[in-house]
Amino acid sequence: MIVAVVGDSISAGSPLWDPDPAVRATITEPDERSQWQWWAAERDPRLAFRTRAVCGKRTDEIAGFLDDVTPGADVLVVAGGINDIVQGRPVDDAVRNLTSMIARGRALGLPVLLPDVLPWPNGDDDAARRILELNARLHELDAFALRFYDTLAPIPSWSDDGAHPSVEGHRLLGAEAARALSEIEL
Repeated sequence: MIVAVVGDSISAGSPLWDPDPAVRATITEPDERSQWQWWAAERDPRLAFRTRAVCGKRTDEIAGFLDDVTPGADVLVVAGGINDIVQGRPVDDAVRNLTSMIARGRALGLPVLLPDVLPWPNGDDDAARRILELNARLHELDAFALRFYDTLAPIPSWSDDGAHPSVEGHRLLGAEAARALSEIEL
């Protein structure tokens, strides 16, 4: 099952991994286990991931990645929203952009999975409120939900840098992704 993934630093595997070899070469000690996709494939060897994810990108920018990964894919994962929050963009814009990407994936005949936005330990109360608002709106969209927020929120040590999952955090997200992908019938 070829899983196309578009997203931001969470799907890129930051801080210890990046799908772009040039970016990865700048990481002092890269660790491929710092990506939820690696852990999902470990759980289910049928899964092969094709990822285009870039640190700092908002949902409007992530939309431009779809054509890079969808040819020949069986499933599409559309991840994003935290950088919209970080950069002070309206939640409505993020929802509109994600809805558009879901529609594009569906037009290609792909089932679409939509991870919700992780908690942000380094964020303030306003960011926390906006993340919850965005996630509530994402759960209303017509896509298979990946409950990434609920997977990590109860675990205080899921991040080493206050913004991205640790290797253990990615392991937990990978388990959630593998579970959700196993429910998709192709």
